Amino acid sequence: MLDRLQRFLSGLSGGEKKTFAPGDPRLAVMALCIQVMESDGRVLDTERAALRERFRTLYGLDKGELDDLVEAGTAAANEAIDFFQFTSELKRQLSEDQRVDLVGLLWEIVYADGERSELEDDAIWRIAELLGVSGRERIMKRQEVAGRQGDGKPAGDE
Repeated sequence: MLDRLQRFLSGLSGGEKKTFAPGDPRLAVMALCIQVMESDGRVLDTERAALRERFRTLYGLDKGELDDLVEAGTAAANEAIDFFQFTSELKRQLSEDQRVDLVGLLWEIVYADGERSELEDDAIWRIAELLGVSGRERIMKRQEVAGRQGDGKPAGDE
């Protein structure tokens, strides 16, 4: 009943909610970003803002589309039991350079709050491995992003 009311009200405003198919790489990337963002147990407004800005810039989404993608990505991330369902799809759809750039995007989300934790390092390490991104490339991307945004507290493995 509430669902029908929400659809009716959306129809009045002319804004039909955009759905993102499970195979849409933007949805998988958003879900991974959200999982990394949440991996340290806290999500700050600076991280949310960085995530939204990067997706707006990368994909040219308007506010409504971005809101829908964040909502869909959050739902997908919350339903996932691991990273594999997203990384397996992205590994097939993205080139090697795009997968390395995705790891860079994940580091940008981590550094948005000014620091990185061991939990965030671990999440990106596992995602990079599943994507087929080497440890060397992962570390180079981390150093590149840290150099631009200022390195926070070290996590220890490099």
